Amino acid sequence: MDGTAVVVGGGIGGLAAAIGLRRIGWDVTVVERASRLEDAGAGISLAANGLRALDELGAGGPVRDASRGQYSGGTRTPRGGWLTRMDGSALEKAVGTPIMGIPRSTLHRLLRDSLPAESLLTGSEVASVEQIDPGTVQVGCGGTVLDADLVVAADGIGSKVRSNLFPDHPGPVHSGSTVLRAITEHAVEMRTDFELTWGRGAEFGHIAFLDGRAEWHAVLDLPAGTRFADPLAELRRRFHGWHDPIPALLDATRPDAVLHHDVDELRTPLPSYTVGRIALLGDAAHAMTPNLGQGACQALEDAVTLTVALGTEPTVETALARYDAERRPRSQAVAQAARQAGRMGRQLSHPLAVSLRNTAMRLTPSRVATRMILRHHTWVPPQLN
Repeated sequence: MDGTAVVVGGGIGGLAAAIGLRRIGWDVTVVERASRLEDAGAGISLAANGLRALDELGAGGPVRDASRGQYSGGTRTPRGGWLTRMDGSALEKAVGTPIMGIPRSTLHRLLRDSLPAESLLTGSEVASVEQIDPGTVQVGCGGTVLDADLVVAADGIGSKVRSNLFPDHPGPVHSGSTVLRAITEHAVEMRTDFELTWGRGAEFGHIAFLDGRAEWHAVLDLPAGTRFADPLAELRRRFHGWHDPIPALLDATRPDAVLHHDVDELRTPLPSYTVGRIALLGDAAHAMTPNLGQGACQALEDAVTLTVALGTEPTVETALARYDAERRPRSQAVAQAARQAGRMGRQLSHPLAVSLRNTAMRLTPSRVATRMILRHHTWVPPQLN
């Protein structure tokens, strides 16, 4: 089966879906409201499930070449004590790959370069998505109307398509946290590939890249809309006295490089990821907190599952029914697990609760911790013919 598809949104999930649909013979147009698909953003960790999805789409090799494996690191206290240590070699032995760290801009560029330029319609805001008859969906954008056999809504957590399809759904809500992040301007001396540090109501983490630079993030439990006149100075104040290399990472960052976003999520699960010939994908379907590092991986899983369903099922309707049945239970379970992980992590603030958690983590054998990680990483994608 082939046809014409419009993908709304040119992020990681939308581009991956477009790559997959083109591989099975569909004519695809990606509509992105930004005038340019800028290579922006901080860093991202890709687990085995996301990498397997990229492999199935034919994009795994270049992404792996541009990534750094996370073999060493773990979770620490602000004074530097280890709560858990990560065994990247054990993960690699179990699932065939370690977790990989890559600048988000690099991943975005590699996916974009897998598509012909004529497939990307930038600087165009989608004004309407309407199913005008059982077989055709019309997309109104930038004064143009596109007819399609399928629309993939990958327009993010604030998805307008989702809001129109499910007007009674409460939509995204604030998780209680805000995140500041950046990539260092130059290489920083680091002894590990990946770290998380949990304080009371705060988290600091870093991912090391191939070139020696690093992405860092700071998560603070703060009300939505909280902003700082000088974000970098505020972080230096809050994380003063935390262990190395946290001060060095902040010192290696330009003030204008710091990104600041509230952490929102779709706390109320959607009743379906499809309506008619419209499919929701990625954050538009299941935006989750970043506590498990699974947001992009779940979007990549969506893209492969949708592609395989459309490539093997006899009709678009049966393909979308299969997509919903396969993706909704898993992605919503991962979102719930991410929320629970946040509650047991930096969101703990009572000293006794923090002490009990830290003791439990220190006493947990590394093989048990590895099995907990593998619970989400062992997904195997359906196969393209």
